[in-house]
Amino acid sequence: MTTESFQILYVRYGMSQLRGWIGEKKTAFYLWFWLSSKRYKIVHDILIPSKNGTSQIDHLIISIYGIFIVETKNKRGWIFGSEHGAKWTQVIYKNKYQFQNPLKQTFRQKKILAEFLSIEESKIFTVVYFVGDCTFKTDLPSNVVRSRVSRYIKRFKDQVLSNEDVRLVISTIKNHISESSVSNRDHIKSLQVRHSSSTTCPKCGSPLIERTAKKGANAGKKFLGCGRFPRCRFSRSYEHN
Repeated sequence: MTTESFQILYVRYGMSQLRGWIGEKKTAFYLWFWLSSKRYKIVHDILIPSKNGTSQIDHLIISIYGIFIVETKNKRGWIFGSEHGAKWTQVIYKNKYQFQNPLKQTFRQKKILAEFLSIEESKIFTVVYFVGDCTFKTDLPSNVVRSRVSRYIKRFKDQVLSNEDVRLVISTIKNHISESSVSNRDHIKSLQVRHSSSTTCPKCGSPLIERTAKKGANAGKKFLGCGRFPRCRFSRSYEHN
């Protein structure tokens, strides 16, 4: 890679990080303004450990109505995606950019948080919030929103956690934050290790299993697939050591 190419990559990555940071700050303000502090306790930018690296959660809302994970995306233009697709596409003036399906991000976050808190996954809800000036060009699940993220959260009116449960969760989170020495740099390193693994699924932490494609252009070829298929559809090409 040339010095010029590296500089361009650095600038693009830096701008992406800046947009993400601005988006998270916008979401934090909306949540603070629209959600009552008496009913909802909010924690921002928290790193949760797991047996398969760490998971960064943009916003965590704790209430008797459940625990809510909010993943923020600050993007503009047209957004194309599907619930199970590996990648979504952003289109700006005919230029296309792909990014990871955020629903897959929240899928992993939910599993890790449930294990960390020793709580049932059914009591944890996820929402992907697009804060930029964007338009959805494909039908997306109801937990993908581009406005009024607080209204989505307020739809949940059934009590699933007791007041004591809420206090315990908040205490666990606060203790973790005060005692944790894991940094964002550590998180990035764990991402690199997790996505280069040939034994563990980077999406859900289940074992990767050698499989053989039965149809299509790759029929007869070996690949690594998640052991939780079809619940998790992660796969990658198989390479002999």
